[in-house]
Amino acid sequence: MRPRPVMSVLGLGAAALAGIAGLGWIGGFRLNATPSYPLGLWRIERIVAPIKVGDLVFICMPASAGLTLGLTRGYLRPGLCPGGAGPLIKTVAALPRAHVEVGWTVTIDGGPLGNSRVSPVDAEGRALAAYAGGIVPPGHLYLHSDYAGSYDSRYFGPLPDTGLLGLARPVATFDP
Repeated sequence: MRPRPVMSVLGLGAAALAGIAGLGWIGGFRLNATPSYPLGLWRIERIVAPIKVGDLVFICMPASAGLTLGLTRGYLRPGLCPGGAGPLIKTVAALPRAHVEVGWTVTIDGGPLGNSRVSPVDAEGRALAAYAGGIVPPGHLYLHSDYAGSYDSRYFGPLPDTGLLGLARPVATFDP
């Protein structure tokens, strides 16, 4: 019987993978496996200047109906953010005091947001409610991805900037 050596090797392999993942988390590395941004390895970079429109960020969603819906339907991956999801990679589309209108597309301060079509249903045909629009509150960011099927502020609204982990920087990525 040789099950013991096989189990030992599998156990050591699992421990090594867990250790690598832990070091990656501590070192600020994240794997992106969603189509919203290129697949691959990303790094969380410390924020040293005020966040501006166009910045690509890592952010944790707060506990909310949007988080619950995202996790339940599989829009969000499980992860180590406080609500149990992984951090999102999104582009900052609007800052506090910007006026966001959401219809078939999104406008910010009267100007169109590119690639912002709002879908009434998700890829599986389930109803998807859009954010009502309004003024981005102080301490919040309106986030967007050019990917048509992205789960972003078009649906869950602005997020508190207290969830910001840092800027998102690609390390080793590829487009499928």
